Amino acid sequence: MTVDAVEEPFRTQLTVRLREGHSLLGVDLPGPCTFTSANGVDILWMGPDEYLVLAEPGRQIELETALREAGALAVVDVSAQRNVLRLNGEHARDVLAHGCSIDLDPSVSPLGTCVQTLFARTGIVLMVREEGFTILVRQSFANYFTTWLADASLEYVS
Repeated sequence: MTVDAVEEPFRTQLTVRLREGHSLLGVDLPGPCTFTSANGVDILWMGPDEYLVLAEPGRQIELETALREAGALAVVDVSAQRNVLRLNGEHARDVLAHGCSIDLDPSVSPLGTCVQTLFARTGIVLMVREEGFTILVRQSFANYFTTWLADASLEYVS
């Protein structure tokens, strides 16, 4: 198989608003349309003063407390808002090209890219990783999205 989609259920997801700062949880803040990773968390740039913190399941309370102590203006647990999928494999980029207008060529969207976009009429957050892509899709669109992905992947399955 040259395309593999794996769901990562119950990921910790916290929206964080900051007025100023250079790091969160010991991780440098990303610039526009990027994400940074360290210490078991990903920090995604979502807007000029808004970030999304992703971590393994069950870390909501621990991270929310640490963020508030670090001076975050607002921290909201949005873990139930989006499903998280990893798309890997030789043709993962090709499958995404079927429904996404973002140019995913590595010269245009290098590792560390993080964008909010439409994919087959569904709002997603797309992260470009070394091992493939991480996709965050709203819970209410998850079934539609995975069905669409499965259909778009058929030509790449051997």
